[in-house]
Amino acid sequence: MIEWVWPWLLLLAPLPWLVRRLLPPATSQQPAVRAPFYTEWRQMSDIPGSRTAAGNALPAVALWLLWLLLLLAAARPMWIGEPVELPNSGRDLMMAVDISGSMRIEDMQIRESLIPRVDAVRQLGAQFISQRSGDRLGLILFGSNAYVQSPLSFDTTTVERFLSEAQIGFAGEDTAIGDAIGLAVKRLKERPTESRVLVLLTDGQDTASSVKPLDAAKLAAKLGIRIYTIGIGADSLTLPGLFGSSFGSRQVNPSAELDETTLQNIAQITGGQYFRARNPQELNRIYQLLDELEPVEQETTLYRPRQALGYLPLLGALLTSFLLALRHCRSLFDWRAPRAAIGPEGESG
Repeated sequence: MIEWVWPWLLLLAPLPWLVRRLLPPATSQQPAVRAPFYTEWRQMSDIPGSRTAAGNALPAVALWLLWLLLLLAAARPMWIGEPVELPNSGRDLMMAVDISGSMRIEDMQIRESLIPRVDAVRQLGAQFISQRSGDRLGLILFGSNAYVQSPLSFDTTTVERFLSEAQIGFAGEDTAIGDAIGLAVKRLKERPTESRVLVLLTDGQDTASSVKPLDAAKLAAKLGIRIYTIGIGADSLTLPGLFGSSFGSRQVNPSAELDETTLQNIAQITGGQYFRARNPQELNRIYQLLDELEPVEQETTLYRPRQALGYLPLLGALLTSFLLALRHCRSLFDWRAPRAAIGPEGESG
């Protein structure tokens, strides 16, 4: 059906007629202008068929139509579609993803090659997000600072794209785990208590937060927000030796900075779980496990699609204006055409 945002504007439809009817005709005390070519005008106006009653009435009708079309557009007609029922089960799930400088370390092994940690998170995280049917999903990216890249929304396609476009260094090189939790708490605290979930993924320890991670976790627990923490990074990495050969190679722990104790405590305080992702396969299994979390029944939400229709009367007004201008140009052309046949003394040749 069609609804009008400002239907009262349609009451202005008789305004031109009222102005013409009620206001006195304009009078002028200025002397008339002398037109030396008045005779030619009179001769052209006397051409048979040059003017008819219908021809005089046509511009007035077109102007009235133009006025009505503009009023219709100004009243903002809207097409309201049939009600669409949004999913009535799911969670309010916020993802907090670390994009600090250490996430560029290449220790995620896929077949025979190593890829940066952030690439594995983006690829597998995008798959996880695409499967969140019925969940309201949001995305927080954090480094030295934490910021909301996408608020809670059923539009998982947009959230997936934002995660895929996340770049190292956008939020700084350090890690602010506590600030990321605090920002998630701020976004989730207004949602139903049973459905508040935060998935926090990091490869390091808190080095830049203004709020301690455990203090932020206690606040989350008080508000009923469950936090699932994921520590990402391999336990061992072989560094090549001389000229890239095995000679002089050595084993290192690329995850030496990962603060597993804090991540475990955060999950324990809030009633969540801690997971360790040493490779993409483990990270994928963690996402599958999170996908099996029991959905929570919520109130049914109805949504009615809306589409603005104001462009239709505007197109009609534009077409009417074009036709009026075309008629005016044509009348000028027909008006001037007989002048070539008028002799120097006003007689036609």
